[in-house]
Amino acid sequence: MSEINTGKLWGIGLGPGDPELVTVKAARLITAADVVAFHSARHGRSISRGIAEPYLRAGQIEEHLVYPVTTETTDHPGGYQGAIDEFYEQAAARLAVHLAAGRSVALLAAGDPLFYSSYMHMHRRLADRFEAEIVPGITSVSAASAALGTPLVEGEQVLTVLPGTMPVEELTRRLRDTDAAAIMKLGRTYPGVRQALSDAGRLDDAYYVERASSTRERVLAAADVDEADVPYFAITLVPGPTPTTPIAARDRAASAAAAPAEPVTPGEVVVVGLGPGDTAWTTPEVTAALAEATDLVGYTTYIDRVPARAGQRRHASDNKVESERAAMALDLAKRGARVAVVSSGDPGVFAMAAAVLEVSAEPQFAQVPVRVLPGLTAANAVASRVGAPLGHDYAMISLSDRLKPWDVVAQRLSAVAAADMAIAVYNPASSQRRWQVGAMRDVLLAHRAPETPVVLGRDVGGPTESVRVITLGELDPDEVDMRTLLIIGSSTTAAFQTSEGTRVFTSRRYGTTV
Repeated sequence: MSEINTGKLWGIGLGPGDPELVTVKAARLITAADVVAFHSARHGRSISRGIAEPYLRAGQIEEHLVYPVTTETTDHPGGYQGAIDEFYEQAAARLAVHLAAGRSVALLAAGDPLFYSSYMHMHRRLADRFEAEIVPGITSVSAASAALGTPLVEGEQVLTVLPGTMPVEELTRRLRDTDAAAIMKLGRTYPGVRQALSDAGRLDDAYYVERASSTRERVLAAADVDEADVPYFAITLVPGPTPTTPIAARDRAASAAAAPAEPVTPGEVVVVGLGPGDTAWTTPEVTAALAEATDLVGYTTYIDRVPARAGQRRHASDNKVESERAAMALDLAKRGARVAVVSSGDPGVFAMAAAVLEVSAEPQFAQVPVRVLPGLTAANAVASRVGAPLGHDYAMISLSDRLKPWDVVAQRLSAVAAADMAIAVYNPASSQRRWQVGAMRDVLLAHRAPETPVVLGRDVGGPTESVRVITLGELDPDEVDMRTLLIIGSSTTAAFQTSEGTRVFTSRRYGTTV
């Protein structure tokens, strides 16, 4: 039973790929929804969103749900299944926030929402609390059959739908026992699928359809397929009745590529920094770039800080896919879009500028212009709240060991501390990474007095801003989270009391005391 005044969850079937195969009802609901949610792999390019794009409207909230893994390995303690289950729980929680606030949510699903779709995992986690309705879509089986142009089953023949992930022996048995078959989930499973077709004596009667109904559709005899070039969105069909007309191999993408194409003038990528939180800290230069962009790309939290603009597309993702996000932005610009990649603070400080420039060095993006617009750093914002703790030489260090080993972090902390420089510490802790703050404190105490001033700035410029001055010896890791920035003083850093609170400065002259 739904709660009073809550929103409604719509499971929207988009069909197999052609936007014109989206049903009238699905198109209407996509346009009307307050929130449009869709999945993608870590590269950030969502097939579902691409199908639905003609029906989106300006001002809609987009929830981009990025799988932490697809076929790759993971270091999650629960393995692949543990990582996926945790992702579905977190994704459902994100959608529940909108539903509880009374917003309607259209969760997009390629094909049909209840046919090998991710939608069912959200339905299980939300339909007991919120009203939910499913809008069916044309399945890939129907689209692939249409691509062949021949009946799949007739009369009393039986159609069996099989996942390609089944063991070869079981797949073989089921192929022998059915009149017609559709084999889904190909990709890297195709060698086993072809072996099963051969062992069952069905290979000569089987056909391969890739990306049915899309502009990249391919139709081949199953025996002629290159095993190394099979995507997940492909299907093998074994029709029940013998085809009465020839089934010709064809490749829409190759045909389109052979035709002369209009040259595309690349757009550009502008990597911008919004500043730490307060809109007054976003520069006019950045504000203008955001207004001119056709597309925004960035971490969901930062994208949400940018006011929605009519006609502007928003591509939000989680904070662990920097390279994929950069590639997506550059690919959009390569096709003519003006893309703003959004960072908090300054984009060149532990943010997206380095990731975008690194990917832009690839030959395929050689013609895409990239600009970086600076922003006020979190370190400078926190420092300003207490005075000038970064008034002399200082270093910026991230405690995150996601992209570099902790040994490197510890070596850099020790070297900077030995050089008697103040330190601005970014990314000190997260919900799953708690021990580094204590380890950092121990490294620094080998070089700094316990009385060394430490500034804890949390959500500076935001609605829950908090700034405190303590000593290094008092630093409690439990008081630090991902939204906190630390400034560790040097031997010349002093703190003193005023009527306005504690003030801190680092003198540029050694021997200065208060």
